[in-house]
Amino acid sequence: MPNSAEVKVNGQSYELPVIEGTEQETAIDISAFRAQTGVITIDPGFKNTGSTKSAITFLDGETGILRYRGYPIEQLADQSSFLEVSYLLIYGDLPSPTELAEFQGRITQHTLVHEDFKKILDGFPSTAHPMGVLSSLVTALTAFYPQSLDPNRSWEEVNLSIIRIIAKMPTFAAWSYKNQMGHPVMYPNNNLDYCSNFLHLMFGLPSTEYEVNPIVAKALDKLLILHADHEQNCSASTVRIVGSSQASLYASLSAGINALWGPLHGGANQAVIEMLENIKVDGGDTKKWMAKAKDKNDPFRLMGFGHRVYKNFDPRARIIKKAADEVLEALGVVDPVLDIAKGLEQEALEDQYFVDRKLYPNVDFYSGIIYRALGIPTEMFTVMFALGRLPGWIAQWKEMRENKEPIGRPRQIYTGENERDYKPLSAR
Repeated sequence: MPNSAEVKVNGQSYELPVIEGTEQETAIDISAFRAQTGVITIDPGFKNTGSTKSAITFLDGETGILRYRGYPIEQLADQSSFLEVSYLLIYGDLPSPTELAEFQGRITQHTLVHEDFKKILDGFPSTAHPMGVLSSLVTALTAFYPQSLDPNRSWEEVNLSIIRIIAKMPTFAAWSYKNQMGHPVMYPNNNLDYCSNFLHLMFGLPSTEYEVNPIVAKALDKLLILHADHEQNCSASTVRIVGSSQASLYASLSAGINALWGPLHGGANQAVIEMLENIKVDGGDTKKWMAKAKDKNDPFRLMGFGHRVYKNFDPRARIIKKAADEVLEALGVVDPVLDIAKGLEQEALEDQYFVDRKLYPNVDFYSGIIYRALGIPTEMFTVMFALGRLPGWIAQWKEMRENKEPIGRPRQIYTGENERDYKPLSAR
């Protein structure tokens, strides 16, 4: 067999096909391995298992490359908008001016949410975590649009569900913040662009008119673009596997939100700020904490440096660093925690220990700085992440459906008790 791999099991040889992606990524196809051999493979955490073929995002962690549908993230962040990137991810190519105007127009038509959503919101105490509120509101869309429960309906109806969630997500995200703060909710202002409208929903009050800072809106737009998709990560894979059961788009997206909620996935930028606050309480000596980070016997880890995937500089960090600098300068923020962040950044970029190990500041480091500067509570950071990741999740769900992928059903190696007889309660 050309382009094959040979595997021996109990002395018997088996040939497995080798497949190659458009960027010369190579994989051994084991989809028929169990049927041939009666043996499964095991890969805890699926760290080396390709669960699908995807045409959405290409990521090369060794060289620091990230592309959406073939377009470099650097070009998109510099020249595009979040809604344009959303269109690209979901529909497969950049829109024409007419297509983008129509896409934006349809989203604008669906920004308002049913007034009964406020009753659901009122059911949450102000102590409720915003991510729990957000996932609940997204799930509740299935009650207001029961036709969305069937993912097999016509494309026009599925696409309407896609438009609705993109339009309403900023409102849901902002309302989760308002609930935490105990503030009255705001309604969308359709005279504003997507990110400006979100800032209005977040920080506006009914009694006053909120003036959007264009530098802040531009930085937020870049942040959302940088977070829009990131290949088969925990939440994207969750959306696909939930959707593989033919669950609705909204149910699948809610599952993705809950997967993102975990501190090992979406909570990294929150961990950055919490670390900086701890350093401040300790006196703000960054050199002391840098030394702790280099000490193998010290459990302290410097959050926001290095990346699980990127073994080089995170390409998104280069972009957002500039935006963070612009936001801090525009707002004139005086915050000792942010001063500590800038000090750590400078020392890490010059420290040979970190340079040799390519432990550069990542996108979570800089996004946490921006959110802090905007006055967004740390518990809202993951909600901001979810807002940006929405088009990627939609694209992953849509691709999985179009490819007619089977229901996800991982195998396991059983390590429990062998067969044993039941003993009545009186005999135990």
